[in-house]
Amino acid sequence: MKRHILIIKFLILFLSSFAISQWTSIGNMDSFERFPDGIVLKSNDAKVIITVIETDLFRIRLSQNGIFAEDPSWAVLNTHSMNKSFEIKEIPDKIYLITSNATILINKNPCRFSFLDKNGMIINADEPAKGMCWSGDEVAVWKTMPADEQYFGFGEKSGSLNKKGKSFCNWNTDIPAYKADTDPLYQTIPFFYGIRNGSTYGIFFDNTFYSHFDMGKENPNQYSFGATGGELNYYFIYGPTPKIVSDKFSKLIGTTPLPPKWSIGYQQCRWSYYPESKVKEIASTFRDKNIPCDAIYLDIHYMDGYRCFTWDKERFPDPTKMVSDLSKDGFKIVVIIDPGIKKDSTYWVYQEGMNGDHFVKYPDGKYFTGTVWPGECVFPDFIDTKARDWWGSLYKELLDNGIKGFWNDMNEPSVFNGPKKTFALDVLHNRDGSISDHRKNHNVYGMQMARGTYEGLLKHKPEERPFVLTRANYVGGQRYAAAWTGDNISSWEHLEMAVPMCLNLSISGQPFVGTDIGGFVGSPSGELYTRWLQLGVFTPLMRTHTEINSKDQEPWSYGSELESINKKSIELRYKLLPYIYTQFYKASIDGTPIMRPIFFDYPNDIETYWSEKEFLFGDAFLVAPVLWEGAKKRELKLPAGEWYDYWTDEKIVGPKYITVEAPIDKIPLFVKAGSIVPTQQIVQYTDQAPIDPLTLDIYPSDEASTIIYEDDGKSFNYKTGAYSLRKISFKQTDNDYELIISKPEGSYKIEKRSIAVNIHNFPYKPSNIYYGEMRISDHDKNRFTFSYSINKILTIRSVDYQMEQKIVIKH
Repeated sequence: MKRHILIIKFLILFLSSFAISQWTSIGNMDSFERFPDGIVLKSNDAKVIITVIETDLFRIRLSQNGIFAEDPSWAVLNTHSMNKSFEIKEIPDKIYLITSNATILINKNPCRFSFLDKNGMIINADEPAKGMCWSGDEVAVWKTMPADEQYFGFGEKSGSLNKKGKSFCNWNTDIPAYKADTDPLYQTIPFFYGIRNGSTYGIFFDNTFYSHFDMGKENPNQYSFGATGGELNYYFIYGPTPKIVSDKFSKLIGTTPLPPKWSIGYQQCRWSYYPESKVKEIASTFRDKNIPCDAIYLDIHYMDGYRCFTWDKERFPDPTKMVSDLSKDGFKIVVIIDPGIKKDSTYWVYQEGMNGDHFVKYPDGKYFTGTVWPGECVFPDFIDTKARDWWGSLYKELLDNGIKGFWNDMNEPSVFNGPKKTFALDVLHNRDGSISDHRKNHNVYGMQMARGTYEGLLKHKPEERPFVLTRANYVGGQRYAAAWTGDNISSWEHLEMAVPMCLNLSISGQPFVGTDIGGFVGSPSGELYTRWLQLGVFTPLMRTHTEINSKDQEPWSYGSELESINKKSIELRYKLLPYIYTQFYKASIDGTPIMRPIFFDYPNDIETYWSEKEFLFGDAFLVAPVLWEGAKKRELKLPAGEWYDYWTDEKIVGPKYITVEAPIDKIPLFVKAGSIVPTQQIVQYTDQAPIDPLTLDIYPSDEASTIIYEDDGKSFNYKTGAYSLRKISFKQTDNDYELIISKPEGSYKIEKRSIAVNIHNFPYKPSNIYYGEMRISDHDKNRFTFSYSINKILTIRSVDYQMEQKIVIKH
């Protein structure tokens, strides 16, 4: 708690400095000049560059002295587009930069910007009295805030989903047992959505210094954002839908690559499982109880004196054999790696780092040291390519031991001593010859550690997809690592908080996200753990984790009744693997969040702007987790359209407020009509057996469609065509129904298997079903059968011939 208070005091001082600054606003525009990609505006010594990246995506840069330094972004990958044509129109007091999708209106006196849609309606505007400002090294911009505009995103922030009326800052900070109003936390993602009556824009403030956002807390008529150093450098993205904003943002910063398939299975972790016999006991208990699990984590006690890249040979005498034995039962082992390297002249990592000059220093050349788990430590300069390359090389022995995943922790960076609990601000970093201090690099340190880890794993095993989990991050870090919401608390409040935290992270470009199931600090009751595990089925990362000396926190730790329920929850996750993996594929293509708020898909329903207890999981599911102790019912609003209760097949027409039964063994779950959900048989780990049968659950509307993506789940061969992508459609034609499963796109070969099609709420028992031109009854009964249940589910079973298959159902 004392450490927590010291960090808060430091951040308050930082924030106070920002708040009391004397700001200079940019003045009247003196002149402008067009260049191929945009326009340069001059106002006294200041300059503003507006770059057209696409017709609805613009970059705004301010330099108060007119000099723009070369400063490549850690976040942005792609600013090149073929679709950036624009025209400039000038009238005496205004300039219009016009594209086919949007217009920037530039008022000359004083210089202020408004962003308009193609119909001339204002999307976003500078606040007239302030606009873009500076005070010494600090920069900021003030915007007008319509009364009915709402704000979402901002990455990892506790509290409510909607951030209107809130203020917060970005300075990656290790604060365990955080509260609903604790700020900042572990990650910096200065990106948000503004949405008003369904029309959406996004702003990404690409500045790595300590930054601050005030979304109407100080003044309800305006919002502002800025930083204590660096440029006022932001990207404006016009939708008009949240999905389009997300797609454009993902194109700008890159997407999460397809992870190894095992990493979307269930993962078990605690601080710490040791010795080896304990790890094997946990593994054998999963298999003995037939509870699916893919990964077991080793926290810091596997190391020799907490020295990274070492093993405690008393606790783990033969790690290679242990990992090999566990892998035969389908377990992958993930180990923790922190950035602190023990200052020990006999320690090989310390020796290599010193010899290679890879550790951060003060301006006088003295090495910065801080106390963490091993004691006094030095720290790699992950900003430096050479240091990252060296860091990546260190993983070879662990990979040779058979380790499959790596968990980068304490990388805010966090230290135990000193008033700031992080690096001194004057510590220097070397970005390939460009020297800058820690103020500029603090928020990207964890991201670059994850990058060094990810790229090192690729160099050692270029044929395998890496799995990296990071606690600290910056925009762009999703290219290297999954993320979780840090050291939460075993409480109902934190279970409730988990939903909006994951949602805002997910729509901020980080789709591979989850929480410590059951909570990290403290020990959950059996009811709390069970409800949290039910939520975890529908978070992209599904991992249980708890602190040292807490009670056992495995699925079987709460008695036989809850063990059975927890087993069924994990089995549901494995049943849905084909669906979930396909959602990861979509996220890798265009950044579509797997877990997303209701408003994301229903932006015209204004009530959804305050819906933070329910969420969408992929294209098919609406999830309403039970978040309150003792609750046996769940109230929620279903959005417009037809929905099916997943458990009962009851069809409900929205928008509608409903109350459903929610006993301890059930999470309220709904399927959007028109969805086709691919599922599989339950397995004990993701690659235990090929999918057989592939089951397609169809929830009819006028039409239903989906895609299903498959590959080997571990290599990069999909990049050269070794994948299978199929389109599946179902529709009514006159009195008949038609199901078409397309021929697979791609060269990935799927083993011979069967397909089971379940059509829910089907109105009648069919008289005839045709496979191609032939009646199923005329076919080999071993290959083609159908049945109709009293629950109105029509089931058709056939062989999956890996070619186009057309099935016609006749009345």
